This record gives sequence, C-alpha cells and structure tokens, in this order.
Amino acid sequence: MAEGVSLGQLRRDFSLSAVIAGFVTVLVGFTSSAVIVFQAAQALGASSIEIGSWMFALGLGMGITCILLSLRYRIPVVTAWSTPGAAMLITSAAGVSMPEAIGAFLISGGLITLCGFSGWFERVINRIPISIASGMLAGVLLRFGLDVFVAMKTQFVMTFAMFCLYLIMRSLLPRYAVVSALALGILIAAIQGLLHMDIRLQFAQPVLTVPQFSLGALIGVALPLFVVTMASQNVPGVAVIRASGYTVPISPVIGWTGVATLILAPFGGFALNLAAITAAICMGEEAHENPAKRYVAAVSAGGFYILVGLFGGTVGAVFAAFPKELVLAIAGLALLGTIGNGLAAALASEKEREPALITFLVTASGVTLVGIGSAFWGLVAGALSLAVLRLKK
Repeated sequence: MAEGVSLGQLRRDFSLSAVIAGFVTVLVGFTSSAVIVFQAAQALGASSIEIGSWMFALGLGMGITCILLSLRYRIPVVTAWSTPGAAMLITSAAGVSMPEAIGAFLISGGLITLCGFSGWFERVINRIPISIASGMLAGVLLRFGLDVFVAMKTQFVMTFAMFCLYLIMRSLLPRYAVVSALALGILIAAIQGLLHMDIRLQFAQPVLTVPQFSLGALIGVALPLFVVTMASQNVPGVAVIRASGYTVPISPVIGWTGVATLILAPFGGFALNLAAITAAICMGEEAHENPAKRYVAAVSAGGFYILVGLFGGTVGAVFAAFPKELVLAIAGLALLGTIGNGLAAALASEKEREPALITFLVTASGVTLVGIGSAFWGLVAGALSLAVLRLKK
C-alpha cells in the first residue's frame, strides 16, 4: 500500500497534461450534471443563496476528497456528487422540507460511512470479474465517444478540426493530444463568437440548515438516495478504478466519502461518492504516459473543484461560456483510449466474452429501472449471464 506523496514528489510528478486532464474532468462533470443539482435544490425550495451553498459544500467535499485520497494512495481517486441521487431528489422531494431533507442526507451519509468502513461493500464488489467490470466501463463511456461525431452535425468545423489535430498529436506527441485539441477548440470558438464570457466573480455564502428527522423523509429520501448512490455511482466508480489497472483499499475510500457527506450535508452536500466517467479521464494515457503519475490529474481536479465551491454559481457561468459541442468533443477525445482499453479487457477472455458483451450492451443502452441506472443493471446482467454459462458447463 502506498504511504502517501510528499510535496517534493508531487513537484517532480507534476505535468501540464495532468493539470489539463484535471480541468477537463471538472469541465465534463460540471457541465453534464450541475443543472440537475440546481433543480434538486430548487425542488426543496432553496433560494439562490442556498443553491450557492450547495455548490460550495459539494465543490469543497469533492475537492478535498480528491486531493487527500489521491495523495494518500498515490493513484487517481476522483469523487463526484451523486447525479442519480440529485435526479431522485427532483422527483421524490415533494412535501419534504429543506431541514427534513438535510436530515435525510445525514442518514444516507451515515449508511455510506457504515458500508464503507465495515467492509460490507468491498466484499460484494470483490466478486465482480475484471471482464464484466471492463464491459461496464466501456458501456458507460460509449456515449461520450459517439458524441465526438454527433457534435460534428452542428459545429463541424470546430469539432472536425479538434479531431484531426488530436489524431496528428497522438502520433507526434501523444501526451499533449487532448491539450492541443482543447486549445484549438477554444480558439475556433472564440473566432466564431461562440464563447460567452459575461462573468462576474462572487464568493459563495455557506448556509447552515439545522436538520430535522422524519419517517417520511427517511423512507422517501434517505434510503433511495443511499441505494442509488451505492448502486449507480460507487459500484461503477470501483469498476473504473480496477479496470484502469489500479488497486486501492475500497472500504476506507468509500467510508471517507460518507464522512465528507456527513460533515457537509447541513450546508447542502447531499451525497459524495466515487466518480466513474470523469475518473476515467484522469486515469487515461492523456493524463500522463506513466500510470504512477496520473494521480496528479486527480489532485488537479480537486483544486478546480474547490474553486467551483468557493465561487459557487459563478463557476457555472465560466463552464457555460464554452459551447456544448466543444465540451462534448473534448470529453469524447479524452476518453477514446479508455473506451478502447475497456473493450479490449472485456473481450480478452473467450470464456467470459459473451457475458462481458452483454454487460457492455445493457450499460450502453441507458436503461433505468426502479431509479437505478444502467451501469448497475449491466453488471447484474453480465453476472447472471456468466453464472448461467458456468452452471451449464
């Protein structure tokens, strides 16, 4: 087990490509789901100041956990808010007051902490074969790879130029392929007048809400939030880490995300967990050619997340300044290598190829059942398929 990273070691391992990977991680994470968090807060009657407090708590929580866990274990550990959890709040928060919701967040955070530090979650996750986990990873990320070409429908010049430069740089200077594509995309967007830089800096104001506990909020908010966070976020998050070739003690990592949730819930930090899609950006070759130095990308992402928290909704305007097609293209390009590696690992074993393919297809389908996303059901379908094939033999 790694003994952590010293400041001197961090300086030696520092690279521009890792910092850019960290920025792209936050860019993709924020632009893809921040609006869902805003809507969740509004569903609970949050004011604009309280929404800023939510972003403060979530940004601070993600930033601190990214930095400390990545430095502690010297691998890229990327955390995120629970996007399916936020979506669940939008539909399930009717009739629940903000103090009751905060109480539910605390209960959910306590359950996550218990499942983490007790080792229960890790014992379940250890039973997932690498081929199934890799198929799930490729299925989760497939949409992002496709979006590179979907974006060409509406912004062909910018997206196609980014794609061509990416291919050229992959053959000349692979480490800077994504960086170069991002820089070119921003330049073309600026020339075409697609950047919207009307931004005013304003610090977020943390708002402390005293929690209240009710049976209705426990059943309607706390337990569903806990289930979807563990099933739709932490399970894929662990699979991404392992499919990327990293080893980390899962129990304390999950436990500490629960602790962070407990501390920040009164300010709006409804649920923190392992990231999956954004984590893959920090774990790819574009972050650094040396896997042992990619933790710097997660540390950088943590720094950017703290900025998101400090400036609250203002940072939303910064990310909104980029055209949607640029975000789609840079996310897809940053994940191409990871998608390829995931498919290769999923299909490597002939005995497990069909279950891994089923996992990939179910996950890529985007199907959602009982509020739980396709990544979890992909794992279930793959595991059942593997069990049936082994039973037949």
